[in-house]
Amino acid sequence: MDDLLSEKEQLEQIRTWWKEYGGYVIGGLGLGIAVLVGWNYYQGGKLESQLAGSALYETLAEHVESGSLDQAEAVADDLATNYTDTTYAAQGKLALARLYMDRNRDQDAVDVLQEITEQGSGGELELIARARLARILLYQGKAEEVVALLEDQESAAFAATFDDLLGDAYRDLGRYDDAQAAYERVMLDPVAQATVDQQFVQWKAQDLPPPESSEPAPGEVVAEDAVEEPVEEPVDEPVDEPAGENGT
Repeated sequence: MDDLLSEKEQLEQIRTWWKEYGGYVIGGLGLGIAVLVGWNYYQGGKLESQLAGSALYETLAEHVESGSLDQAEAVADDLATNYTDTTYAAQGKLALARLYMDRNRDQDAVDVLQEITEQGSGGELELIARARLARILLYQGKAEEVVALLEDQESAAFAATFDDLLGDAYRDLGRYDDAQAAYERVMLDPVAQATVDQQFVQWKAQDLPPPESSEPAPGEVVAEDAVEEPVEEPVDEPVDEPAGENGT
Protein backbone atom coordinates (compact mmCIF):
# COMPACT_ATOMS: atom_id res chain seq x y z
CA MET A 1 0.00 0.00 0.00
CA ASP A 2 2.81 2.38 0.88
CA ASP A 3 4.56 1.51 -2.37
CA LEU A 4 1.37 2.18 -4.36
CA LEU A 5 0.86 5.49 -2.58
CA SER A 6 4.48 6.39 -3.25
CA GLU A 7 4.02 5.78 -6.97
CA LYS A 8 0.88 7.91 -6.98
CA GLU A 9 2.72 10.67 -5.17
CA GLN A 10 5.56 10.49 -7.68
CA LEU A 11 3.11 10.63 -10.57
CA GLU A 12 1.39 13.61 -9.00
CA GLN A 13 4.74 15.36 -8.55
CA ILE A 14 5.54 14.79 -12.20
CA ARG A 15 2.20 16.24 -13.26
CA THR A 16 2.70 19.24 -10.99
CA TRP A 17 6.23 19.83 -12.34
CA TRP A 18 4.99 19.57 -15.91
CA LYS A 19 2.26 22.13 -15.27
CA GLU A 20 4.80 24.56 -13.84
CA TYR A 21 7.75 24.00 -16.15
CA GLY A 22 6.38 22.27 -19.23
CA GLY A 23 6.06 25.56 -21.07
CA TYR A 24 9.73 26.30 -20.52
CA VAL A 25 10.69 22.88 -21.82
CA ILE A 26 8.62 23.35 -24.96
CA GLY A 27 9.97 26.87 -25.36
CA GLY A 28 13.52 25.61 -24.98
CA LEU A 29 12.96 22.94 -27.58
CA GLY A 30 11.42 25.51 -29.88
CA LEU A 31 14.36 27.86 -29.37
CA GLY A 32 16.82 25.06 -30.08
CA ILE A 33 15.00 24.16 -33.28
CA ALA A 34 14.87 27.82 -34.30
CA VAL A 35 18.61 28.23 -33.71
CA LEU A 36 19.33 25.10 -35.73
CA VAL A 37 17.12 26.24 -38.60
CA GLY A 38 18.62 29.73 -38.45
CA TRP A 39 22.17 28.35 -38.51
CA ASN A 40 21.39 26.17 -41.50
CA TYR A 41 19.79 29.15 -43.22
CA TYR A 42 22.84 31.28 -42.42
CA GLN A 43 25.19 28.64 -43.79
CA GLY A 44 23.03 28.31 -46.89
CA GLY A 45 23.10 32.08 -47.33
CA LYS A 46 26.88 32.14 -47.01
CA LEU A 47 27.16 29.42 -49.62
CA GLU A 48 24.91 31.34 -52.00
CA SER A 49 26.96 34.50 -51.42
CA GLN A 50 30.20 32.64 -52.10
CA LEU A 51 28.85 31.14 -55.31
CA ALA A 52 27.49 34.47 -56.55
CA GLY A 53 30.74 36.22 -55.63
CA SER A 54 32.74 33.58 -57.47
CA ALA A 55 30.66 34.05 -60.61
CA LEU A 56 31.10 37.82 -60.45
CA TYR A 57 34.83 37.49 -59.96
CA GLU A 58 35.09 35.29 -63.04
CA THR A 59 33.31 38.02 -64.98
CA LEU A 60 35.72 40.61 -63.58
CA ALA A 61 38.71 38.49 -64.57
CA GLU A 62 37.41 38.36 -68.14
CA HIS A 63 37.06 42.16 -68.23
CA VAL A 64 40.59 42.58 -66.86
CA GLU A 65 42.05 40.22 -69.46
CA SER A 66 40.23 42.04 -72.26
CA GLY A 67 41.16 45.46 -70.86
CA SER A 68 37.53 46.57 -70.44
CA LEU A 69 38.13 49.11 -67.68
CA ASP A 70 34.61 50.51 -67.28
CA GLN A 71 33.04 47.06 -66.99
CA ALA A 72 35.79 45.90 -64.63
CA GLU A 73 35.25 48.90 -62.34
CA ALA A 74 31.50 48.23 -62.22
CA VAL A 75 31.93 44.57 -61.28
CA ALA A 76 34.67 45.32 -58.73
CA ASP A 77 32.40 47.92 -57.11
CA ASP A 78 29.58 45.35 -56.95
CA LEU A 79 31.88 42.87 -55.24
CA ALA A 80 33.15 45.47 -52.77
CA THR A 81 29.63 46.63 -51.91
CA ASN A 82 27.56 43.45 -51.82
CA TYR A 83 30.06 40.67 -51.14
CA THR A 84 32.15 42.04 -48.28
CA ASP A 85 31.68 38.75 -46.40
CA THR A 86 33.62 36.90 -49.11
CA THR A 87 37.24 36.96 -50.21
CA TYR A 88 36.14 38.00 -53.69
CA ALA A 89 35.76 41.63 -52.61
CA ALA A 90 39.51 41.93 -51.95
CA GLN A 91 40.40 39.75 -54.93
CA GLY A 92 38.37 42.06 -57.14
CA LYS A 93 40.36 45.06 -55.93
CA LEU A 94 43.64 43.27 -56.59
CA ALA A 95 42.53 42.50 -60.13
CA LEU A 96 41.37 46.07 -60.70
CA ALA A 97 44.70 47.43 -59.43
CA ARG A 98 46.48 45.29 -62.00
CA LEU A 99 44.34 46.74 -64.78
CA TYR A 100 45.04 50.27 -63.55
CA MET A 101 48.78 49.58 -63.75
CA ASP A 102 48.37 48.24 -67.28
CA ARG A 103 46.76 51.59 -68.12
CA ASN A 104 49.57 53.57 -66.42
CA ARG A 105 47.13 54.80 -63.78
CA ASP A 106 49.42 53.98 -60.90
CA GLN A 107 47.78 56.35 -58.40
CA ASP A 108 44.41 54.67 -58.94
CA ALA A 109 46.12 51.35 -58.28
CA VAL A 110 47.60 52.79 -55.07
CA ASP A 111 44.18 53.94 -53.89
CA VAL A 112 42.60 50.52 -54.50
CA LEU A 113 45.42 48.61 -52.81
CA GLN A 114 45.37 50.94 -49.81
CA GLU A 115 41.71 50.09 -49.30
CA ILE A 116 42.76 46.47 -48.77
CA THR A 117 45.69 47.22 -46.46
CA GLU A 118 43.68 49.64 -44.33
CA GLN A 119 41.10 46.95 -43.57
CA GLY A 120 43.77 45.23 -41.49
CA SER A 121 42.51 41.69 -41.98
CA GLY A 122 46.04 40.32 -41.73
CA GLY A 123 45.21 37.60 -44.23
CA GLU A 124 47.13 36.52 -47.29
CA LEU A 125 45.28 38.89 -49.61
CA GLU A 126 46.26 41.87 -47.46
CA LEU A 127 49.91 40.78 -47.51
CA ILE A 128 49.78 40.45 -51.30
CA ALA A 129 48.29 43.94 -51.48
CA ARG A 130 51.10 45.31 -49.28
CA ALA A 131 53.78 43.83 -51.54
CA ARG A 132 52.17 45.18 -54.72
CA LEU A 133 51.54 48.57 -53.14
CA ALA A 134 55.17 48.78 -52.01
CA ARG A 135 56.41 48.16 -55.55
CA ILE A 136 54.27 50.97 -56.91
CA LEU A 137 55.37 53.35 -54.15
CA LEU A 138 59.01 52.58 -54.95
CA TYR A 139 58.27 53.35 -58.58
CA GLN A 140 56.77 56.67 -57.43
CA GLY A 141 59.87 57.46 -55.37
CA LYS A 142 58.05 57.19 -52.03
CA ALA A 143 60.58 55.10 -50.15
CA GLU A 144 59.56 56.40 -46.72
CA GLU A 145 55.99 55.19 -47.29
CA VAL A 146 57.34 51.77 -48.22
CA VAL A 147 59.24 51.58 -44.94
CA ALA A 148 56.12 52.56 -42.99
CA LEU A 149 54.09 49.99 -44.93
CA LEU A 150 56.41 46.99 -44.50
CA GLU A 151 58.41 47.46 -41.31
CA ASP A 152 57.28 45.30 -38.37
CA GLN A 153 55.19 43.06 -40.63
CA GLU A 154 55.54 39.48 -39.39
CA SER A 155 54.88 36.82 -41.99
CA ALA A 156 57.14 33.89 -42.70
CA ALA A 157 55.66 33.42 -46.17
CA PHE A 158 56.25 37.06 -47.18
CA ALA A 159 59.40 37.79 -45.15
CA ALA A 160 61.79 37.54 -48.10
CA THR A 161 59.55 39.61 -50.38
CA PHE A 162 59.17 42.35 -47.78
CA ASP A 163 62.90 42.40 -46.93
CA ASP A 164 63.78 42.70 -50.62
CA LEU A 165 61.46 45.69 -50.99
CA LEU A 166 62.65 47.21 -47.72
CA GLY A 167 66.24 46.89 -48.91
CA ASP A 168 65.37 48.88 -52.03
CA ALA A 169 63.60 51.53 -49.93
CA TYR A 170 66.51 51.84 -47.49
CA ARG A 171 68.93 52.15 -50.42
CA ASP A 172 66.86 54.97 -51.93
CA LEU A 173 66.87 56.73 -48.55
CA GLY A 174 70.64 56.42 -48.22
CA ARG A 175 70.32 54.00 -45.29
CA TYR A 176 72.88 51.63 -46.73
CA ASP A 177 73.56 49.65 -43.56
CA ASP A 178 69.85 48.88 -43.21
CA ALA A 179 69.68 47.99 -46.89
CA GLN A 180 72.63 45.62 -46.53
CA ALA A 181 71.00 43.94 -43.52
CA ALA A 182 67.69 43.53 -45.36
CA TYR A 183 69.36 42.04 -48.44
CA GLU A 184 71.39 39.66 -46.27
CA ARG A 185 68.23 38.39 -44.59
CA VAL A 186 66.88 37.54 -48.02
CA MET A 187 70.06 35.75 -49.06
CA LEU A 188 70.14 33.74 -45.83
CA ASP A 189 66.47 32.79 -45.96
CA PRO A 190 66.30 29.09 -46.96
CA VAL A 191 62.82 29.45 -48.48
CA ALA A 192 63.37 32.81 -50.20
CA GLN A 193 64.18 31.26 -53.56
CA ALA A 194 60.52 30.35 -53.95
CA THR A 195 59.48 34.02 -54.04
CA VAL A 196 62.60 36.13 -54.65
CA ASP A 197 65.51 36.06 -57.10
CA GLN A 198 68.30 35.71 -54.55
CA GLN A 199 71.02 36.16 -57.19
CA PHE A 200 69.59 39.54 -58.15
CA VAL A 201 69.34 40.51 -54.47
CA GLN A 202 73.02 39.62 -54.07
CA TRP A 203 73.91 41.89 -56.98
CA LYS A 204 71.96 44.73 -55.39
CA ALA A 205 73.81 44.18 -52.11
CA GLN A 206 77.19 44.21 -53.87
CA ASP A 207 76.23 47.43 -55.64
CA LEU A 208 75.73 49.31 -52.37
CA PRO A 209 78.36 51.97 -51.53
CA PRO A 210 81.08 50.69 -49.17
CA PRO A 211 80.66 51.77 -45.54
CA GLU A 212 82.46 55.00 -44.75
CA SER A 213 85.35 54.93 -42.25
CA SER A 214 84.00 56.28 -39.01
CA GLU A 215 85.77 58.92 -36.92
CA PRO A 216 86.39 58.08 -33.23
CA ALA A 217 83.54 59.19 -31.03
CA PRO A 218 84.17 62.03 -28.56
CA GLY A 219 85.97 60.67 -25.50
CA GLU A 220 86.91 57.44 -27.24
CA VAL A 221 90.38 56.18 -26.29
CA VAL A 222 92.67 55.68 -29.23
CA ALA A 223 95.43 53.09 -29.01
CA GLU A 224 98.88 54.59 -28.66
CA ASP A 225 100.30 52.62 -31.54
CA ALA A 226 97.55 54.03 -33.71
CA VAL A 227 98.80 57.59 -33.10
CA GLU A 228 101.43 58.69 -35.54
CA GLU A 229 104.34 60.66 -34.11
CA PRO A 230 104.93 63.97 -35.83
CA VAL A 231 107.91 63.88 -38.14
CA GLU A 232 110.34 66.77 -37.75
CA GLU A 233 111.53 68.32 -40.96
CA PRO A 234 115.36 68.36 -41.31
CA VAL A 235 116.88 71.79 -40.83
CA ASP A 236 119.66 72.79 -43.23
CA GLU A 237 122.88 73.81 -41.38
CA PRO A 238 124.58 77.00 -42.62
CA VAL A 239 127.59 76.23 -44.79
CA ASP A 240 130.70 78.40 -44.47
CA GLU A 241 131.91 79.79 -47.74
CA PRO A 242 135.58 78.89 -48.49
CA ALA A 243 137.99 81.79 -48.15
CA GLY A 244 139.51 83.20 -51.29
CA GLU A 245 143.13 82.75 -52.28
CA ASN A 246 143.99 86.20 -50.95
CA GLY A 247 142.17 85.57 -47.66
CA THR A 248 139.32 87.88 -48.65
